[in-house]
Amino acid sequence: MAVIAAFVINAGLNFVLGLLIAQLLGPADFGRFALATTGAVVLNTVLFEWLRLSATRFYSGRVRVDEPWIRHGLDRAYLRIGLLLLGAAALCGAFGFGGDGAGGREAVLCGTGLAALGIGVFDYHAALARARFDGKLYLGLVAVKNVLAFILMAAAAWWLPQPAWVLAAAGLSQLAAVILLRHPLRDPAMPFERPRLTATWGIFARYGLPLIAANTAYQCLAFVNRGAIAGHAGFAEAGYFALAADVTSRSLMTLGTALDLLLFQFAVQAEEQHGRAAAEAQVAENAGTVFALLAPCAVGFWAVLPALQGLVVPDAYRGPFERYSVALMPGLFCLAMMFYALNPVFQIRRRTLPVIAAALVGLAVNGAGLLLLPALMGGMGVALAQTLGLAAAALWLGWRALTGSERIVLPWGQIGVAALACGAMGLALAPFRHLPPAAALAVLVPAGAALYGALVWIFDIAGLRRQVVARLRPNRTIAAG
Repeated sequence: MAVIAAFVINAGLNFVLGLLIAQLLGPADFGRFALATTGAVVLNTVLFEWLRLSATRFYSGRVRVDEPWIRHGLDRAYLRIGLLLLGAAALCGAFGFGGDGAGGREAVLCGTGLAALGIGVFDYHAALARARFDGKLYLGLVAVKNVLAFILMAAAAWWLPQPAWVLAAAGLSQLAAVILLRHPLRDPAMPFERPRLTATWGIFARYGLPLIAANTAYQCLAFVNRGAIAGHAGFAEAGYFALAADVTSRSLMTLGTALDLLLFQFAVQAEEQHGRAAAEAQVAENAGTVFALLAPCAVGFWAVLPALQGLVVPDAYRGPFERYSVALMPGLFCLAMMFYALNPVFQIRRRTLPVIAAALVGLAVNGAGLLLLPALMGGMGVALAQTLGLAAAALWLGWRALTGSERIVLPWGQIGVAALACGAMGLALAPFRHLPPAAALAVLVPAGAALYGALVWIFDIAGLRRQVVARLRPNRTIAAG
């Protein structure tokens, strides 16, 4: 329950904060901010993601006590890379804020570096809490980070309306959350075994580097696409695209991340207790669960999109927001399924090279689309190129995971039932999409949740009814006693 609560807090505050920053900065500066934020995510992925992924794969409650060199290796790698990034950001800041001011390129680079550092440090410590199945600690981290981010980033956008200051506030809020909760995040004191350090880093690199290469490719795809729109139609159009992409992505990725926080650790736990076959069976079951929860989320977002635009999207973004969101949604759904359903197949096997090949397929298709579509369709052509690229990558990775002698067997029956249930929900909600915004939300959200929830309960889609009953049964037993 703590992870679900963290998801609700993170999704709600991030959504509101993104809209508030867009309103305070305006389309042009928000376009610059979004481009720099994408750069920060790319930088974090390149520098830190291999370590965060290694934490989720190799660290656990048992490892915390029995193999302390895993945490020692992670901590020291983060410290060394973090100091280098902090030094580079400080150098950019010295040239930027002392020269052209907060609006200069160097100042934005400084803010980007600080944001990347904050993201990396926070994500690492959040991964440690999840790997220990410490839901309360994870909830505390997410809650503190989001509250600080809301206060600091909104204040920066209000009083110092430059992307560089908002980026710096984003990094500071995440670092501060880790500092405030540093004591429960610590492991028991253990002797440091220096001879193990190099070997431990080698294990992390072989496992994590292919994954971060793929993630970096996807982040570069988004970065290139935003840059292509800015070059083709100006930063204001890039701002329209960025807001739609960010909100649409968060509608899927936040839920996908929340699921992954629990589900992948279940697979790691299954391997520790019962071996590789049990872990792969858990990964297959997880994939069915991910689809059964992400697909209705995508359909529901499509249904409420006109109401969402009318109620909460700033006036300057309306119109382009809905058009870009509809064009981007299929590709972002494919990306979420890759991250949270297909990638774990290769992660649990510790053979992660296929994810790079899938990312390269996506980049190639996206690049071909950029050569042809923007000239014909403007900014919408960039959005369609991205969707085609992500769909191609998902198809390739799915083919690798689901064919061959080591293919994984997904619960196709449950996935098919979930798809039919989503189609029924979409058809039932479609007539109400263009009601007045407030009335549409009042009808669509409860009706969609009730309809899909009823179908889940009747058909036990992806075993969700069974899981809910299993959660409730111990409580009934205690109450009866």
